Amino acid sequence: MELYPFELMTRTIDQVDVANRRIFLRADFNVPQDENGRVTDDRRIRLTLPTIESILERGGSLVLASHLGRPEGKGHEAEFSLEPVARLLRSLSPRLKSLKLIGTRCTDAEVLKAVTNLEPGQVVLLENLRFEKGEKRGDVALAAVLAKYADGYCNDAFGASHRGDASLLALPLLMRGQGKPCVAGKLLEREIKYLKGVLESPKRPFVAVVGGAKVSDKLAALRNLCGRVDTILVGGAMAYTFLKALGTPVGRSLVQDQMLEEALSILKLAKEKSTAIELPSDHLCGQSLVEGTVTRVVEGSIPPDWMGLDIGPATIARFSEVLQGAKTILWNGPVGAFETAPFHTGTFALVKAVIVATAQGATSVAGGGDTASAVEIAGGASGFSHISTGGGASLEMLEGKEFASLNALDRAEVVGYSDPRK
Repeated sequence: MELYPFELMTRTIDQVDVANRRIFLRADFNVPQDENGRVTDDRRIRLTLPTIESILERGGSLVLASHLGRPEGKGHEAEFSLEPVARLLRSLSPRLKSLKLIGTRCTDAEVLKAVTNLEPGQVVLLENLRFEKGEKRGDVALAAVLAKYADGYCNDAFGASHRGDASLLALPLLMRGQGKPCVAGKLLEREIKYLKGVLESPKRPFVAVVGGAKVSDKLAALRNLCGRVDTILVGGAMAYTFLKALGTPVGRSLVQDQMLEEALSILKLAKEKSTAIELPSDHLCGQSLVEGTVTRVVEGSIPPDWMGLDIGPATIARFSEVLQGAKTILWNGPVGAFETAPFHTGTFALVKAVIVATAQGATSVAGGGDTASAVEIAGGASGFSHISTGGGASLEMLEGKEFASLNALDRAEVVGYSDPRK
């Protein structure tokens, strides 16, 4: 699918001559592994390949870097090594078969020698950036070491770009000061064009699906969506906070009692800004959140001994109709406890509705994290226009936040625009 037609203000890797240049590519290879160290979800890695291929086929060489997990910044920790990522990269592209993971830390003395000797088309992978205490601290001293490794910088790590880590903020700022190009990769470009683009230039009707467990997690996003979208379909456990705030009995459903007033304020704001908020009218309820539990469909008030764990059939039909009539769809958060059957029914049904709308010409964007997982499990990934690789990052973009790491990159040459930092 083509990129969303939204003007990106950041220069991209394809706009830079990389021939005979070493490019520091900050990727997001923070991927899950099983007990044997095998990557169980390689989507973030696969989606970085177009950027890697673009650089290598145009005569550049690559210094790949990423974090993985949450080491404490005390040096090498075997369980957080990027070796499983290196193995997977070698298997994904012929250009990467000779890729080497160098050093036990990205600041080892041998690293500078290895990257200095890189020939066009060659690639090395640095060890986990978070083995360095300065990475999470945004340390300029660490950035100064990394800046010696390359002639240019490329950020393709959308899933981490809401953070101020040294490799994401201090490094591009320092390299820009040295006159080196600092640009966005293809994956980052796609993420910005879709997530920011649909918010700023949507086709209407514009419908948002907002789910998940807690109103508090989505409060800022909901406020930012009010007035931007035509309809917000609310599902997941957070719907029960809204329903309780409106006086509807919700049984033992998960509720954030401290958010009742906030829920009412969001409903008021939506009305003021002409955004319709649709809440579930019926629910698939259970007595506990375990597979095989006794279930029943409940319309309206939920009895005291039951908890709402998914939207019900009438709500599925109503939400699906709204989605199939949309021209732009933005989804963040599942509408039920999809990990536990049969409470996946509502989420999977809405995935199908989005696929139908997309086939009819709508632009559909799913946030990362649980939303991406739900769409993948439902088998709907290929039917969406875009599925984000960032959970926290996509949510913060929906909240309207600016990312300092993106502002640190070169600005695109746009008619009438002059980058004051040049």
